Amino acid sequence: MNRAEKPLNHPNAQQTAVRYRHASYLKDMAGYKPKVISLTKKPGHTFGFFLRVEQGEDGHLIRCLEMGGPAELAGMKDGDRILRVNGTFVDGLAHSEVVDIVRNSGASVTFHILDEASYKQAKAQGVNLLSNKSTPVVNGVDKDDPKLKLCYLVNSSSGFGFSLRSVKGEEGFFITEVIPGNVGHNAGVRVNDRLVELNGENVEDATHEQVVDKIKLAGGSVMFLLVDQETDKFYKKKGMKIGAWLATVKHLPLKPRFINMTKGSDGYGFLLKEMPQKRGHFIKAIDRGSPAERAGLKEMDRLVAVDGQEVDNCSHDHVVDKIRLSGNKCCFLVVDKDTDQMYKLGKVSPMLFCEEMKESILPPSYIEALTLPSPDRASTSFKAKEEELKPKLCRMEKTSASYGFHLNGIQGVNGQYIMDVVKGGAAHRAGLVNGDIVVEVNGINVEQSSHEEAVEIIHRSGSSLEMLVAKRSVYEQLKAKGVSITRLLLGETSYAQVHYADSPEEEKREKARPETPTKPARERTPSSSSQESVDERL
Repeated sequence: MNRAEKPLNHPNAQQTAVRYRHASYLKDMAGYKPKVISLTKKPGHTFGFFLRVEQGEDGHLIRCLEMGGPAELAGMKDGDRILRVNGTFVDGLAHSEVVDIVRNSGASVTFHILDEASYKQAKAQGVNLLSNKSTPVVNGVDKDDPKLKLCYLVNSSSGFGFSLRSVKGEEGFFITEVIPGNVGHNAGVRVNDRLVELNGENVEDATHEQVVDKIKLAGGSVMFLLVDQETDKFYKKKGMKIGAWLATVKHLPLKPRFINMTKGSDGYGFLLKEMPQKRGHFIKAIDRGSPAERAGLKEMDRLVAVDGQEVDNCSHDHVVDKIRLSGNKCCFLVVDKDTDQMYKLGKVSPMLFCEEMKESILPPSYIEALTLPSPDRASTSFKAKEEELKPKLCRMEKTSASYGFHLNGIQGVNGQYIMDVVKGGAAHRAGLVNGDIVVEVNGINVEQSSHEEAVEIIHRSGSSLEMLVAKRSVYEQLKAKGVSITRLLLGETSYAQVHYADSPEEEKREKARPETPTKPARERTPSSSSQESVDERL
């Protein structure tokens, strides 16, 4: 918001607020369908509207929409009324309270809104605005609408592996000649994709020479915001401006992490440092064996959000208060240094990942959950079928035609995944599927290995190969929970998770392997305070 105006002092202001808090409603919201609009703003920017109360008008009004701002692009209209903020019913709250809720939301906030005419009619009819069924919208987009894509490319000796085409008299720059298996292809770039942003800067009005120069000057890595033909047509038909707020982050190779912790007798066991020179709140001095260490928190992780609320623009004391108010359990969204740099390159917030994970792993009734149902209803209505969070152990014997798959990776970025599995081949029979993330090759963890190192291990394996892999969605959920992916997740008797290529000579059971000894825990080093950091034990 550009500003929040205090309630106007008119005689009926207090009376109006009280009347709508305590009135006895005879009708429900049948026939009135508020929209749920989630907005995300860039650091240093606003949501692009004023929130007001006005003399002679009921409710919290949307005013002075900024053209091209998040609110206007999402479909908010002048005069719309806000019913809920992040699930909290606010129609009867004081203006200052609503402003505080929005401000404390950080860079992302969710509104339930009702258009002006419907709101006034509902009030006149004594409709219960607490009861509503809503249409979910994220930055103006229904949950199932197509998305743009963010693609992170790390240059190789052979270049990015695509060409850029522009046609005189036609708008836009289009991807062409994508080389299969090369950097661009592995990063999600496809033929006929249109380039919208380059490193967070819109290039739709740039010249061909300017765009090429920007790519060359970008150095070793670049972040593209791309839109495919069908998605482009979809938003042009709706007359909507497009940007990174409409993008999926599923193609990005590095992921933020969710850290779920339960407080121990000595707290969570880490220091939170505000480091102005790095702009953010960072994790330091993690205690050995502490809840923080067990949950997967790492030294110098940057804290992005606490319990779903972004903290980038919060003071150190405000963040500490948020953590303490969480009680004995707390959920962090954090990024390591490499992931942080990748997101900053595209000038996008890691909260995009948070929103996307909500869509993929929360129950289908998430939007209804915002209406704060009774506990009994929640226990029966919001159960979702959970995906089994286990990897697969796949064994195969090489045939004359090889194993029958390609190992893909992005040069310069750790992590490998399976592609081009040949139907009926050794890999297919062993259970490998396109998109599987490779965790181990012949018992060696390759998550932090380069593409060349992983390929070398496979070449050394001879005529037989064993791979521990996980479906991408399973991999991301386990990592978000801070769970290490090992054979132990298969369980002692879960031999059904061991997939074999058909071969009469192979054994059908795997002997238990001794657990790999853990590395000795790092002794905690004393921390020193300085004028550029603020410490707080949590």
